[in-house]
Amino acid sequence: MAVTRSAKATWRGNLLEGRGTVSSATTMRFNDLPVSWNARTGEPEGLTSPEELLAAAHASCFSMALASNLIKAGFTAEQLDVTSTISADKLDAGWTVISSHLVVHGRVPGVDQAAFEKAAEGAKDSCPISRALKGNVELSVEATLDA
Repeated sequence: MAVTRSAKATWRGNLLEGRGTVSSATTMRFNDLPVSWNARTGEPEGLTSPEELLAAAHASCFSMALASNLIKAGFTAEQLDVTSTISADKLDAGWTVISSHLVVHGRVPGVDQAAFEKAAEGAKDSCPISRALKGNVELSVEATLDA
C-alpha cells in the first residue's frame, strides 16, 4: 500500500520581493516556516528554503537506510550523525539542484571503516530520496567511524 505525506505552501507578492511559508500538512510538526526567493539564492537570513528542506529529507532518509544496511550486516549503530549539503546553481534551464553531498559520522561497535563505507555507499544508492534524485542530482557520501 502506498504511503502519502503532505506539505503546503503559501506565497504572497512577486518572486523577488514576495515571501511565503511552508507547513507540514500531515503531522503539523512544522508550521509556517518562512521562505523567500532571496533565502534560496543568497544568504538565508533566518529563513528556510526548499533546498534546505530537501537536505533535511535526504539526511534523515539516508540515516535510516544506513541503519538498515548495518543491521543486515550484523551491526547496530549507537549513533549516526548525518549532514546533507544540497547545492543549487543557475544553469541554462534556470536554478537547479545539482548535488547532495552526504557526510556521516558513526559510532558502530564491531564494524571496520571499510564495511562502514560499503554500508554508507549502499544507503546513498538505495534510500528513497536518493532514488528520487538519482539521474538528476550528483550524489556523494563521505563516511567516517568515530571512536
